[in-house]
Formats: sequence, C-alpha cells, structure tokens
Amino acid sequence: MNRLPIYRTKVFLSLLVWLTGAGVGLDSVSSQSVVPVYTRFADLSPVFQQDNDTTYVINFWATWCKPCVKELPYFEEAVNEYAGQPVKLILVSLDFPNQIESRLIPFIRNHNLQADVVVLTDPDANAWIPQIAEEWSGAIPATLVRRNSVTRFREGEFEDLKDLQVFIDSCNN
Repeated sequence: MNRLPIYRTKVFLSLLVWLTGAGVGLDSVSSQSVVPVYTRFADLSPVFQQDNDTTYVINFWATWCKPCVKELPYFEEAVNEYAGQPVKLILVSLDFPNQIESRLIPFIRNHNLQADVVVLTDPDANAWIPQIAEEWSGAIPATLVRRNSVTRFREGEFEDLKDLQVFIDSCNN
C-alpha cells in the first residue's frame, strides 16, 4: 500500500462547489471537462455528514496507486449494480495537483469512469485523515461507506465486485 503524499503545490483548477441543499449533487466527470477540485477537506467534508436514506460509498484513490487502479473496475461495476437504488459512489482522487490535467483527467476519459470523481488536494492530511476514520493510516486505496449514522471503513483493496458489494451492503443491514 502507498503512503498518502503530503504536498504543498497550488491547484491549477478552480474550486467547484457541488453541495446543494439537503443532498449531494455531483456531476459525472464523463459528462464534463473539469473535475471538481477541493483544496480544503472542510469544503468536501459535508458529504461525510449526510443524514438521509442514501448509502454513500467514498473511495480514496490515485492514478499512481496500482492497487487503486486494479480495483476501479469493481466500483464501475457497482455503479451499474446499484443503478436506481439510493447508493452514491464517489471516487476521491488524491492525485498530485500538477498531474490533474496531464494524468488524472485523461485517465478518467480513457477508462470512461461513470462514478463521480472529485479531487482532494488538502496538504494537511494529518488533520483530515482522522476525520474520515481514526484507524486510517493514510494508505490507499481506502473506502468509507456511510448511511445515516452507520459508517464502515476499510483500508486496502477489494478482491472483486462481490467483496465490494458485501462491504457496501454492511451499512444497509
């Protein structure tokens, strides 16, 4: 597993706010040319506090992380498996800010990712990682599933779609 990098580079893309009203409104990257970039965890954190009947599956990954890339097809399959159900898959990229346009966006297009993708570039990982999960070492891939007050966290990759589905469904029981 890779250690989460600490970096202090300015972001080249504008901060786009996608939280609206009582729910989360993310536009799929496949239908737009710009990926929402969050330079502060505080701007992204409301998605971790939603209190509704939707199950939020939030995966932290990066294009440079081989286990992350290996498991991405399972998340894409899950988008289809949970279509029409109150399940929201969000891929939070931790790619380096200077590689967003040159590496991340082409990766998203080339792999035709259907899950919502956002970028988090907050350099103060020591402050925001424990807000996700106290047990998180910062290694990726890491996935959080939340529905109302039920939260599950897993550090490490999923073996297959079934493994991911069992994890997602653990918040629905």
